[in-house]
Amino acid sequence: MLADRGRRGLWVQRALGALAVLRDDLWTARRDPLPVFVWLRWLPHGLVCLAAFGVAVGGVAQLGNNGGLNPGAASAIGFAPAGAVLLALRRPVAAWWLSIAAAAVCAVVVREHLGSTPGVVFSWPWTPAGIIGHLLVLLLLALRVRARVAVEALVLTALLTWTLEGGLGAGGYQPTGVAAVVLSAVVTVLGIALHGRRQARDELVEQTSLTAEERARRTLLEERSRIARELHDVVAHHMSVISIQAQVAPHLVERPSPELVENLTGIRQNALEALTELRRVLGVLRSAHPDDPESPYGLGAPGTGAAPDAPQPTLARLGTLIENTRATGLDVSAEVRGAVRPYTPGVELSAYRIVQEALSNALRHAPGSRVRVEVVHGPDGLQLEIANSRPRRKVPPSPGAGHGLLGMRERAAMLGGRVTATATAQGGFTVTAFLPGDGTPSDGPSEDPSPAPSPPPPLPPMSTTGEQTP
Repeated sequence: MLADRGRRGLWVQRALGALAVLRDDLWTARRDPLPVFVWLRWLPHGLVCLAAFGVAVGGVAQLGNNGGLNPGAASAIGFAPAGAVLLALRRPVAAWWLSIAAAAVCAVVVREHLGSTPGVVFSWPWTPAGIIGHLLVLLLLALRVRARVAVEALVLTALLTWTLEGGLGAGGYQPTGVAAVVLSAVVTVLGIALHGRRQARDELVEQTSLTAEERARRTLLEERSRIARELHDVVAHHMSVISIQAQVAPHLVERPSPELVENLTGIRQNALEALTELRRVLGVLRSAHPDDPESPYGLGAPGTGAAPDAPQPTLARLGTLIENTRATGLDVSAEVRGAVRPYTPGVELSAYRIVQEALSNALRHAPGSRVRVEVVHGPDGLQLEIANSRPRRKVPPSPGAGHGLLGMRERAAMLGGRVTATATAQGGFTVTAFLPGDGTPSDGPSEDPSPAPSPPPPLPPMSTTGEQTP
């Protein structure tokens, strides 16, 4: 009986796993964009060339059959509008002049043969092929030049049409001047509108790019200001110690020389002045960002952390940080390897903040996941690794500004270390950081991908209080 229940439970688990895979494949699968073929970029040029070929064939046939021109003259005049269409792809202004000249020559030459063929009424002063070719030229011109130039070309086209039809005049023809001018005006307005829309889109793209660059620069400055505010406490502590030691030192000597007393007094005075300047700098930094959206002292929403005047955290408080994270419902496991040794205050603070930010990111972007925190004390520095599995619940929209990874990299670069953040094949995320033990930047770039020091043999895991279990 128990075996049957076990088999049924196994089949149920397999069925649920198959449904989960089916959902991932057919519901949340990544959709790749359609491929962009190279020939699609040349499609408009091909259509223009095809239209030019039609203009040439139609113009030569009409001039030879209905215009009474010989094949040589019909070919020369008929191919001119087609050549203007092709030229408009590279030189739209020169193409417009060629089209206008071809229309004028065609009207003057054909005028002498109007009515010479019985039963044939010729379209004059613009032939149908000439109108089509000139409309294409005007459209390409309006798409490439300023609106004022396109309007000037339209006005000169209308003036030439009026001069030929109204001033020169002829008999026995079908007038096409009004139709040519009206269609030219429509095409010019359409080209100006499309040109203006393209310019507005390009300006929008450029403005969006500039906005993104400014946002990235502002984010970088905010992170550096935040780091500077935190390091102020570390620097101020050391300056206070220097001042106190300089004040106490003369009393440790039975008969201090006047020179010694004078030098120690100068050291204390300089330390006090440095502390005053540090307070002023901190005031400027805090007034520059009075509404910091993310509290650097707590984990999670603003206002949940400690007060701004609380002491800066160190690695000794990692256990408390992990315990607080577990209280939010995140499954966190921690392990410390290597012999624990003291580090500079900057390294301690940066290591704590990197782990804190990585856990905060796991809370926001991977709810329900398992998180593993590993701290390795090596001979050359501190190695951190925070890895989370794929989220088990729906990821809510994050209100954060996306400063986390940037802040981690800035902290590591300040100390000569490095931070890498990569997605795992199982859908999770891993943050790896290395901080030199002395916190001194190396001569080379901080992002140098040199291998991290080999970790020492594993020691017992860390308890929830941040200390190693016996």
